[in-house]
Amino acid sequence: MNHLTTAAERPVVPATRRPTSSSPRSPAPGPGGRRPAKSGRGPAEAATPDAIGREPFTTVRAGATTAQSADTTIGTPRAAPEPGGGAAPATRADALADLPSVPDPRSVPYREARELTRALLVRMAGLEEGTPAHSRLRGMLVELNLSLVKLAARRFTTRTEPQDDILQVGTIGLIKAIDRFDIDRGVELATFAMPTIVGEIKRFFRDATWAVHVPRRLQELRSTLVEAHTHLEQQLDRAPTVAELAEHLSLSREEVTEGLTASNAYAATSLDTPSEDDGALERSIGFEDTRLLQVEENLSLKPLIAALPERERVIIHLRFTEEMIQSAIADRLGISQMHVSRLLSRALTALRTNLTVQSAPPGD
Repeated sequence: MNHLTTAAERPVVPATRRPTSSSPRSPAPGPGGRRPAKSGRGPAEAATPDAIGREPFTTVRAGATTAQSADTTIGTPRAAPEPGGGAAPATRADALADLPSVPDPRSVPYREARELTRALLVRMAGLEEGTPAHSRLRGMLVELNLSLVKLAARRFTTRTEPQDDILQVGTIGLIKAIDRFDIDRGVELATFAMPTIVGEIKRFFRDATWAVHVPRRLQELRSTLVEAHTHLEQQLDRAPTVAELAEHLSLSREEVTEGLTASNAYAATSLDTPSEDDGALERSIGFEDTRLLQVEENLSLKPLIAALPERERVIIHLRFTEEMIQSAIADRLGISQMHVSRLLSRALTALRTNLTVQSAPPGD
């Protein structure tokens, strides 16, 4: 089966001849001094399409490769009929009929795909962007060169992102390369497209794969630290320290620490991830903080303590803030330990009673 079918391989339908005049003379010139087309020509013969690209391109047959002339016209709007002529304007189907046909572009061998790519680029260069013919050739070029995307995606097989996402982003880079390619520079499309594809994939990793967005400087520093860490780990046979990384990269310790901290923002771990202990990760991270309840109690006790006599406030402060025993409090205040015990008991009873009254609901 042919991978490429041109207009030269299609059957030609003979045009219907118009009745000619009995006079042997040529028709009179029409407006503008031009003579109309001869009546014996059909619509296809009267039109004058722009022939774009005459380089031979390859069609692959069963067991053989033959060169065919790229002399066929492709997708260019046909010339308008001359005044007084009988040529009918070309339709959209006529414009697409001259395009080469590749039934399965992905199955074309690499060498034939390069030759086809070169010929199609030459033809597409003369087409107006956005026309059906231009879009069709653009799609054929993308399918013929998808192997470049797969080749570029192999560099990122160690990433955790799905391979389908990487291939999709690489295909976007291939489309951009085809749109910006200049056939007059004399370079192959693969040479121009590969850096564009790789750059598009790297941009995807930089902008869309970080769990928390960090500045680009820290993203590049993280990549540098990963390479340096791997190199030093093989050289030292152990994990390098921050000082060793800083000396190896000629950076300060603060910069290395900042880069290592930014590395934690690349990927996030779900709280539902099973932990080493029985249960989810969230159970090992969170705990009940009982001190939060003490905040409300302290706010309630503050005005009650301020209402106590000064000596009782001092005793409470020495007992619960400085954590002194009753005998030490008695020595500091110059009173007996029994007296300290009675004063402390009376102050705590008053505070407890007043706090209970405040916390009781209205109406009780």
